[in-house]
Amino acid sequence: MADRKKPQGSDFIYDARHELAGMLEEGLSHPSTKPVLAYGALGAAAAVVLPFVGVPLGFAAGAGYKFYKRLRPD
Repeated sequence: MADRKKPQGSDFIYDARHELAGMLEEGLSHPSTKPVLAYGALGAAAAVVLPFVGVPLGFAAGAGYKFYKRLRPD
């Protein structure tokens, strides 16, 4: 079987797309889903305390941070 090569110049986008597709396909059995949702919940809880940040924005920020750290753990 031929190996698929990543398109040059879009490594992060390529990785993010495949990770997200795996998360959507496998649901909670995917290894990234639970940590991303947990950080989203932490972000939402932090947003309750902060008056200028809404809960959806806090959830998105927390989940987005963990998703990024799952792709680029450095």
